[in-house]
Amino acid sequence: MLKAMSEISETRQRLISAATKITGTKGILAHPSETAGYFMDWRRRYKGEALAVVLPTSTEQVSELVRLCRSLGIAVVPQAGNTGMTGGAVPISDRPCVILNVSKLNRIREIDTLNNSVIVEAGCILATLRETSERAGKLFPMLLGSVGSCQVGGLVSTNAGGINVLRYGNMRDLVLGLEVVLPDGQIWNGLKVLRKDNSGYDLKQLFIGAEGTLGIVTAAALKLFPQPTNSGTAMVSVPSIEAAVDLLRLFSDGAGGKVEAFEIMSKGQLENVLAHHQESSPMPLCSPWYVLTELADSSTSWDPNELFEQILEVALERELIHDAVIASDSKKAERLWRLRHTISEANMRKGFSVANDTSVPISKISVFIEQVDERLKHEFKAAEVYYAGHVGDGNIHVIIVFDRAFYDTDEKRETAAARANFIVHEASVDLDGSISAEHGIGLMHIAELEHFKSAVDLRMMAQIKRAFDPDNLMNPGKVLGAAALMRFEA
Repeated sequence: MLKAMSEISETRQRLISAATKITGTKGILAHPSETAGYFMDWRRRYKGEALAVVLPTSTEQVSELVRLCRSLGIAVVPQAGNTGMTGGAVPISDRPCVILNVSKLNRIREIDTLNNSVIVEAGCILATLRETSERAGKLFPMLLGSVGSCQVGGLVSTNAGGINVLRYGNMRDLVLGLEVVLPDGQIWNGLKVLRKDNSGYDLKQLFIGAEGTLGIVTAAALKLFPQPTNSGTAMVSVPSIEAAVDLLRLFSDGAGGKVEAFEIMSKGQLENVLAHHQESSPMPLCSPWYVLTELADSSTSWDPNELFEQILEVALERELIHDAVIASDSKKAERLWRLRHTISEANMRKGFSVANDTSVPISKISVFIEQVDERLKHEFKAAEVYYAGHVGDGNIHVIIVFDRAFYDTDEKRETAAARANFIVHEASVDLDGSISAEHGIGLMHIAELEHFKSAVDLRMMAQIKRAFDPDNLMNPGKVLGAAALMRFEA
């Protein structure tokens, strides 16, 4: 034991000494007072240990650091804004590793307004990318609650979604090309900005959603879109999930491609947001479900509120809605969207929050929620069950908030969370859905992935992992656990 500790200490010193030569003294953090925030996820659910945190400032430095770690037999945990929901950027504690944080790779290298593309480094914060694009007269449409802290590398690595997937797709649909440091330290320059390239395998897709297990994304070429000049937001109360789906169809038929977002919240979820953020409700809370929707277009002559009134009048006649509020200006629209974007924070304040990220076919959303709601409420008496999500793509977040006084130990909470996750995942898979739509697998869902994925799926994933990273040094313990890798050894 003492020998092992001595060897780790020696390896750590060699790492720090060599890494300092690559990044300089400001590029490495080793003291506990400096590293604590990097070792834990933002929800404080997952915590690990690492030998150090390295903060490279260039792709070349990332390459050198990966080669160094490989020579020392040290695992690498890629990390961007550390805003993930499943612990994918947290180090595991069962082997020596280093956190390679890309936050200092934050330049926007190029904006091509004619080509509607931007090349941006992995540490660029999403809000900065959106603001820079807007100044150039363009839109980068990805938008989620952590817009002010999440970074491009994490968005790519988790294949992030957000509220605008309905119109623009998730991150996979927005990436034109990537620059990646591979597990052996080689730099793959795939930063093409082409819309059409049929010259062999589409290699970039391997890294999108891989959560840093196949390489470290250092830059991305992304799609831009015309900046909408007119937009409108409305909040609507609906009697049922079926009505919400019919309302989406009505908006899609009546507004065409102008539907920017279509988000749903259960009454309980909305009440919890209002209670913990001291917001006032924009309407009486007399319905079980609430929809936030946004229309946007680049035409200066188009009036979104007029279209809202036309569609909502038809919806009222068909009894698809109970009430509606149309934001009269951008500030009121922001207030409405704040109700959606502060869900995670409000739920954390209430109790031990477990947010699922399942997707099912849109036609099966109602059945999915009915089944899940009945099972969760039967099994967990000291918990609240909320719902929020993206009706337009079938991605419904089932959120269970456990009473911390009743579930008063980490063991009790984690046991309850695992059981709740399984119930939700089983229902989604039974309805031809997925256990993860946009948050990824990380640490949280490894067991479920191995349970619900077919042997063929797992074998192909393991083969890809071994081909890129035969020594399992790149973000080990994430997505595919050691057991799955051993099970499907060649």
